[in-house]
Amino acid sequence: MDLEKKPQKQPDPATRQPAAPRPDAPRPTAPAAPAMRASDADRDRVADILREALAEGRLDAEEHGERIDAVYRAKTLGELEPIVRDLPAAAASAPAAPRADVAYGAYDPAGAAGEEEKLVAVFSSTSLRGRRRIGPRTAAFALFGNIEIDLTETTFTQRLTTINATSIFGNVEVTVPENVSLRGTGGGVFSNFEVDTQEADDPEAPVVVVNGYSVFGNVEARPRRGKRIADLIHDKLRKRLDR
Repeated sequence: MDLEKKPQKQPDPATRQPAAPRPDAPRPTAPAAPAMRASDADRDRVADILREALAEGRLDAEEHGERIDAVYRAKTLGELEPIVRDLPAAAASAPAAPRADVAYGAYDPAGAAGEEEKLVAVFSSTSLRGRRRIGPRTAAFALFGNIEIDLTETTFTQRLTTINATSIFGNVEVTVPENVSLRGTGGGVFSNFEVDTQEADDPEAPVVVVNGYSVFGNVEARPRRGKRIADLIHDKLRKRLDR
């Protein structure tokens, strides 16, 4: 018996079968980009398109009112785009897509982030009333105090006005003219939250939204009968509608 090991014959490289390709490893999918939040300026641009469409007869008053309500309920740019998709001015005035080099949620010093007005009452009382302009957002905080916000003589420079009211062993009262829309949402603990909602007859009327939360406190908002304001929309928009 020959115990000597013989070398194994190596396969000819010309006839060697190529190795079966390895399946590619699954590539991790990038997380979907969050929906960009709409700003007040974005909503105002879309509202301008709708007002132009109303003035040109492309929309009737009822449809215009429905779309305006949808505009000021929209929270993202994606919700705004379908509202004016069938109108000619949409392509030129639609909200611009966010730039890729700007971080999502980045602070915009030129935006509306710094326009919130603050009212604070701690073991005291304060009020906002009289002939003055009201900004788009107002924050009211009452701690063992009382805050009165009377908008019956206010000049509204935007359609949507939001009041965020917090009451802890305190009281926040909001009064609006009878010809504006009043809406609200809120709650609390051992407390009272009451908003007498109403919808204005004029589709261009301002909308006041009261968001409230209270602990052993009170947040109330109601229209004052007999108090009306004449200048419901910007003079610029009045001129457009009168064309």
